[in-house]
Amino acid sequence: MDRTELAAFLRGRRERRSPADVGLPTGPRRRTPGLRREEVAVLAHISTEYYVRLEQGRAPRPSAEVLAGISGALRLTPEESDHLHTLAGTAPIRSQQLRRDVRPSILALLERLPNTAGFVMSAAFEVLAWNDLTVALMEDFGALAPRDRNLARRAFLDPDPETSPLYGISDGAEFRHHAVSELRQTLARYPDDDSVAELIDELRTGSATFARLWEQHDVRSAPMLTKTFQHPVVGSITVDCDSLALAERDQRLVLYSAPVGSPDADALALLGVLGADQRSLSL
Repeated sequence: MDRTELAAFLRGRRERRSPADVGLPTGPRRRTPGLRREEVAVLAHISTEYYVRLEQGRAPRPSAEVLAGISGALRLTPEESDHLHTLAGTAPIRSQQLRRDVRPSILALLERLPNTAGFVMSAAFEVLAWNDLTVALMEDFGALAPRDRNLARRAFLDPDPETSPLYGISDGAEFRHHAVSELRQTLARYPDDDSVAELIDELRTGSATFARLWEQHDVRSAPMLTKTFQHPVVGSITVDCDSLALAERDQRLVLYSAPVGSPDADALALLGVLGADQRSLSL
């Protein structure tokens, strides 16, 4: 049970929830942002004293029933509810270390994908495997040291991440918000993996943007269904973005493709012909 993170998460969700969200009147003398602690306790069917102790990090581990009541009272999303259970220690914790070995069948699949850039990413945003079209669209990850293949590190520790796009993508701000949300959940699932904690410490220290987003305690971000790259060779190219969970290793297979016959599909095909060398020469 991570009492400190649990307390901060509860405070953050309570302060964002308005009385109207839960069917309560908004009084003229209300000075507390969001809901009052006693209001959450009543809605969750627990004592105010116990809820206050939870937000202070002093309460014993809550039961699954208590957590369900709090989730309902705060109108948590399914992702937020799962995160609450993980912080309280009532959800299963993964193995102590992230899996970084990719299944051979997935490696073979990457090579067989037609006109699709694909790569496998760990729960800590490490690029673990990729195909040739990914190299042409993004960069040659094989030429980088393993620590430099981390997309979160790249997104936040560029000299000016707010104006320096990640591979020219148009939704850099959305990606950074997504990365923070995912890393918060990864840290909760792998509390004993030093590499995860060290990555987050590095990002919090080195990026004011990451530190600000981290303090918001968000664990849900909008899915990225399309992505637009500004490529140095083929120019603007918009791709469909599909992220498939490889649950047994807590990895994701990310696929970038375009509708058959579209100008974007033609641009991807051209990149496949030109290969990575053309991107390198143009930079």
